Amino acid sequence: MKIAVITTDNRQHFQDFNALAPYFGTAPEALLQGFAAIPELEIHVVSCAQKPMKSPKKLAENTWFHGLYVPKHGWMRTSYQGCIRRVRRQLKAIKPDIVHGQGTERECAISAVFSKMPNVITVHGNMRLIAELNQAKPLSYWWLAAALEKIILPRTRGVVCITRYTQDAVKDLARKTWVVPNAVDASFFDLEAARDDSGTILCVGFVSQRKNQNAFIRALDSLAGTKKFRVLFLGEAPKEEPYVAEFLELIAARPWCTFGGFADRNTLKAQLKTASMLALPSLEDNCPMVVLEAMAAGVPVLAAKVGGLPDLIEDGRNGLFCNPLEAESMAAGVQRLLDNPQEALELTKTAKALARERFHPLAIARRHLEIYREVLSTPA
Repeated sequence: MKIAVITTDNRQHFQDFNALAPYFGTAPEALLQGFAAIPELEIHVVSCAQKPMKSPKKLAENTWFHGLYVPKHGWMRTSYQGCIRRVRRQLKAIKPDIVHGQGTERECAISAVFSKMPNVITVHGNMRLIAELNQAKPLSYWWLAAALEKIILPRTRGVVCITRYTQDAVKDLARKTWVVPNAVDASFFDLEAARDDSGTILCVGFVSQRKNQNAFIRALDSLAGTKKFRVLFLGEAPKEEPYVAEFLELIAARPWCTFGGFADRNTLKAQLKTASMLALPSLEDNCPMVVLEAMAAGVPVLAAKVGGLPDLIEDGRNGLFCNPLEAESMAAGVQRLLDNPQEALELTKTAKALARERFHPLAIARRHLEIYREVLSTPA
């Protein structure tokens, strides 16, 4: 089978135009890792960028890369018309059996849908829900992304939903849906814990109201005088945002809080090896990769019971839930894991075994192949 995967080259996303090789989001990277382990497949990765860049022709023995230059006027301001047309020309040359667009937040899904070829898309973030939560203003980025999502969903042959939360959000617009969680980079399963006695609580995510870091910090004030721990926050934090300014003030006033900024995969792996737990106090989330990665790495997870997280966590079996709107609930979850190391160990053993079964790249790649075959065997 010949598969075209349209995904964002993060050299474009991070304006890292001097890098010599493309790199992608963690979920698409892991899926491609699974595809690379199935030699009978022919995979073509297609990405757009606003500057011409040098790139390797192949990413793996059975995986080709096509970097496409699209000037700035062909992006969001024109509803990605430049990307759509450039991708369509490339796909005509590749002639794939099926096209898979990764994510509705940028150009990938809309390029797949208007490719005039059999296609499916994966929804990674629910743009309409995020726009509503952020109270997006008309013509803002989130408002436009949500509007484009409404156009995209009815026009694809099917939507791969990474949780039932996404499935519920798109079922009224999509012709067909499947629930398939994200794949996790196989290297996370090989991490060996080397925890120290610092009681590190790792909190990973873009600093924002949706991720709820500020309420989490205040919730732990009640424990700071009686428990030994530190909270390490990792993620992007645009300082011009009022929420981020408040976050930095809270950090500066608490010696047990540290902000480490954006973390790449290697930094995250190193921190997971020593962390006592991962905490995710989000108000809305779909299938956060860091939860899957923590499970694969054998790190106890405390997460808000919101969005798609009930698909990933069984409370008391492979993780713990808390209420992100109640400070007492968040503090109690942290205290429970700090005070009960044996329970934390049992949670991680179960979580790691289930993660290998449910999120390993090869397992997720094979499930995608089943979906592709179903689409290709069904009349349009």
